[in-house]
Amino acid sequence: MRSILLRDYGGATAIQVADSPAPVAAAGQVLVRVGAAGINALDWKVREGYVRDAFPLQLPAVLGIELAGVVEAIGPDASRFQVGDRVMGPLGGLGAYAELVAVDEAKLARTPGALSDVQAAALPVAALAAWQSLNAAGPITPGARVLIHGAAGAVGSFAVQFARRAGAFVVATAAADDLGDVRDLGADQVVDYRSQRFEDLATDIDLVLAYVGGDVIDRSWTVLKPAGTLVGTAAPDFLARVPPGRDGRWFVMQADAARLQAIADEVASGTLRSRVGEVVGLADIPAAIERSRLGGQRGKSVADFAR
Repeated sequence: MRSILLRDYGGATAIQVADSPAPVAAAGQVLVRVGAAGINALDWKVREGYVRDAFPLQLPAVLGIELAGVVEAIGPDASRFQVGDRVMGPLGGLGAYAELVAVDEAKLARTPGALSDVQAAALPVAALAAWQSLNAAGPITPGARVLIHGAAGAVGSFAVQFARRAGAFVVATAAADDLGDVRDLGADQVVDYRSQRFEDLATDIDLVLAYVGGDVIDRSWTVLKPAGTLVGTAAPDFLARVPPGRDGRWFVMQADAARLQAIADEVASGTLRSRVGEVVGLADIPAAIERSRLGGQRGKSVADFAR
């Protein structure tokens, strides 16, 4: 089968399309023929070796952390799905950039009929990461003040919607061209991160969600209440940068099939918005991962294996 293989840590040329052995579904797993896979910032961080301590790999390794497709075979003791069912989900590890993937059935949700594989593959990591990071320090209470960095991205756009639903006052940073969209998602206050300093505009923040790295993490402590929480997802050295006595939490998404199912059903019905950006073919995944590293993309990048 075709796959996207990381042979050694490095730059854009470290990954390539290659043939890999087809897997077999083990106990509790199903074999999925992949229709589409989401492209994530974690891909280039793994490629560069930035997160090798958190994600140790036996190289060569197939990249990719989320997928949507069709169940092709069922392993022993797996009973949630049947051959031919359309499914979606995060892997909880690597390996989604391949034509066939063996996945623990407990991590998968059914793909709603109204969603294509491309639309479904854009959801698992972004939607679950947004929900879980928003609630990492406990449920959001009405009136809480939440600052979301990277609000126009795949994760941030869901976080804005979830925070607004919970009754929070949402401050969102994004590029100027995205401010209107972020406001439409439910942000109460928007900040152009290129021309405005959020420190001058945001005050008394209870929770900061930092979906981008750089100095915004260090600068965010100045707007956070003393008892507030800063959740980081983008900078591997996040915990080392937390000031003494402050509540900083490094976040790693966990599979949650029930929550994913509920979110996917809402996206299918139109009560939640998901933004698919660039769509590429399997062979173009290495270049798309490099574009993700460079930043500035809108919405979720997805690889359509039918291309």
